[in-house]
Amino acid sequence: MNIKDKIITHVNGSIKVKERIIDHCSKDIEKAILEIVSCFHLGNKLLICGNGGSAADAQHLAAEFVIRLSHDIDRPALPAIALTTDTSQLTAGGNDIGFEKVFARQVEAYGKSGDILLGISTSGNSKNILRAFELAQKKDIRTIGLLGCGGGEARKICDISIVIPSDNVQYIQEAHLTVEHIICEWVERQLFS
Repeated sequence: MNIKDKIITHVNGSIKVKERIIDHCSKDIEKAILEIVSCFHLGNKLLICGNGGSAADAQHLAAEFVIRLSHDIDRPALPAIALTTDTSQLTAGGNDIGFEKVFARQVEAYGKSGDILLGISTSGNSKNILRAFELAQKKDIRTIGLLGCGGGEARKICDISIVIPSDNVQYIQEAHLTVEHIICEWVERQLFS
């Protein structure tokens, strides 16, 4: 297979997965949007976590909420925090209490009843995401999982699970970004249009 054929194959595969979002994920995306709108409307915050590329997505999504996504909407900042950005907390936590607890510890510190924790995991089985979801539920923090590969263990414990219908990690991550932008845009429009 030459490079152009590989490009065509990848783009077509990604398109097919994104098209399947419409039938498989639309209702859960809508639920997530309404939950986040309610959270912000009541003065609460959104906590976001993920590993690797999903950590970058957590930062990206938090930035879109704090700064803005839609340039036609002049709005105040929305309180969203990526739990993936403080290297001192992540490395101290990994060293002192175990990497599986680094996000749960931050949920313990920053989360309160009425907040939302959005965890991003392509497998749905990331232990540090699962521990964070478990602690969030104990603190009356709603949980949204942005998942793939059938949703894994996270699907069983999240209040809302958006499961991308694919087992291909690259396609899942590309679809996650699409869903993240949909959520952010419609939260902005619901709150400020």
